[in-house]
Amino acid sequence: MDTATVFRVSGKVQGVGFRFFVSSTAVQLGLTGWVKNHSDGSVVGLAEGEHGLIVSFLKELKVGNRWSQVEGVENHPQNYSGDFKSFEIRY
Repeated sequence: MDTATVFRVSGKVQGVGFRFFVSSTAVQLGLTGWVKNHSDGSVVGLAEGEHGLIVSFLKELKVGNRWSQVEGVENHPQNYSGDFKSFEIRY
């Protein structure tokens, strides 16, 4: 079943290639949506796809990339919209 989640990742996640990591991870899993830096220093976004893949995606966000220091990952399930055709980095 396709689903969606809005996510927020806190910690040292800006200036360390984290948005690229998020985007690459989503693309590898076949998810769609977007990611961007938030003014409070976190990274936020929306991911859509198969429920099991969303769960895997969120697990990867908790680990982060080698330069990040993830302190927390919040996610809020949403209804699947199907509005996205790819996963993009927003600025």
